[in-house]
Amino acid sequence: MPLASDGGLTSPLDRFFESYFRLRPVNATFTGVHDYDLYMPDWSPEGLEHALAEMRALRRSMASASDTPESRPTTGEPDAIDRELADAYLEIQIAELEGHHFQRSNPALFTGEAVFAVVSLMLRDFAPADRRSEAIETRLQAIPRFLEGAKHTLEAAGPPHSWTRRALTECTGAAKLLSEGLASWCATAGLGRARVDTLTAAASGASAAFDGFARWLQTRPDALSPPGCGPEFFDLLLDRGHWLRRSRGDLLDECRDRFDEAKRRLNEMAAQEGGWREVQSQLASQHPPAEKYQDAFGQVWEACRERARERNLLTWPDFPIRYVPIPHWARSAAPFLYFLHYRSPAPHDGRSIVDYLVPPIDIAEAANPARLDGLLQATNDSVIKLNHVVHHGSIGHHVQNFYANQAPSRIGRIAAVDCASRIGMFCGGTVAEGWACYATDLMEEADFLTALESVDQQHTRLRHLARAIVDIELHQHSMTEDDAVQLYRDRVGMTSDGASNEVTRNTMFPGTGLMYWLGTQGIHDLRAQQCALEGSTFSLREFHDRFLSYGSIPVPLIAHLMSRSDS
Repeated sequence: MPLASDGGLTSPLDRFFESYFRLRPVNATFTGVHDYDLYMPDWSPEGLEHALAEMRALRRSMASASDTPESRPTTGEPDAIDRELADAYLEIQIAELEGHHFQRSNPALFTGEAVFAVVSLMLRDFAPADRRSEAIETRLQAIPRFLEGAKHTLEAAGPPHSWTRRALTECTGAAKLLSEGLASWCATAGLGRARVDTLTAAASGASAAFDGFARWLQTRPDALSPPGCGPEFFDLLLDRGHWLRRSRGDLLDECRDRFDEAKRRLNEMAAQEGGWREVQSQLASQHPPAEKYQDAFGQVWEACRERARERNLLTWPDFPIRYVPIPHWARSAAPFLYFLHYRSPAPHDGRSIVDYLVPPIDIAEAANPARLDGLLQATNDSVIKLNHVVHHGSIGHHVQNFYANQAPSRIGRIAAVDCASRIGMFCGGTVAEGWACYATDLMEEADFLTALESVDQQHTRLRHLARAIVDIELHQHSMTEDDAVQLYRDRVGMTSDGASNEVTRNTMFPGTGLMYWLGTQGIHDLRAQQCALEGSTFSLREFHDRFLSYGSIPVPLIAHLMSRSDS
């Protein structure tokens, strides 16, 4: 990890951002800040204590700059908003490191950070391949020490079995990435023989470190206590992270009521189409033929943009995106990793064409009719439209990311950047996921979905409400992991494996399962409020443009700022 700044930064906010990126160099790479591409974070016991001391000092300096009415976030002044969000971020980070839920006990955070320290440098052509390969080599050489530090940090903890399982899976992915994956990347990048040899040697050492870490993990006892973070930390996330002034119990009651209503509505809609199983069967059967598969994504994207323009839903930005197959170097490792089809563009790298990585039809699939049919059914018309286009690649995440990149709030520009295991800052979640889910509702209002796709969308609403319930109940210790799997499987209709993976993520990252429903509902409520206030002058386009202009900051805070400016 690089040394702290020499003190030339005078603004508390400038010092905050310098510290944020320096302590989190992998986040910095994903954000497009490349001063730290040669580094790994220091999550050893000593490194975490150093980070704690630094963040406490930053909070003190932030407090001294926030003692006048003009410095409060309710004024809408960008620096005031950022100081409050920065202070909240630091408070949450300090609580994470003082507690025993994150780096102190979760091996999957270490494996994810180590793998994506390398992947972050391979994914995007932000610099010539030779230069990026030097950073890759340096990070590969740092991985053994990073994972050795992990053992010391984790030695007192017995992690939940599901977290160990995820870490071991990522070790498998790392082995694939650092062997055939890296060799494929080097060939594509056109690196010289000497450069390839040094990368291969560094990868061999990193791969051995992953293997040793996996063997060490297999000797560790499982946690005896439930994996939830506890109600006190969860309430901190609600208050300081999501900017929410409602009690956990009140939220849970509303989620349960809305879940029951969503389930009733799903059953009604599915019954009109022959039942939920028939809906699933029909959706799977409706897919593009293999020869038109790759083109289908872009065609649906164009149709989505045209419908949004026809209905005057928002100002669609000039932010090019292309749907391309997952690169060869990533294909063997991706199934074992948190490898996203769409990652938010790096706001500090400047605007360029964004690659959306779609499941490829490779030689093996093309030669095997059963495998080919399985891929096409899994990536059917509904999945392409609702997930790959509306939610992620067009009016959902991609459009929101464009607006976030232009936001006056510096935190609003970077909070929702996808990093190794989660987004850059917790406070960005309700806008990032809330808007993407709301956008799918919006396109349904615009008659962009078929009847079957509307049933599929209703099922997604049910799943998001289930996430919210599980999120709250797991972390207040009123639900077990087995109970959560049963809820997802029996009442939502997820597969056992899908439910188990969902619960693992719910336990690892408290407060994130809630943000899908919380953000979506918050936007719907704010829209209704603004429509009632403005009456016949209300413009859906102006509302959406204005909402998105705030960037990735909590939906309740945006609602407060918009309401205040209208009063």
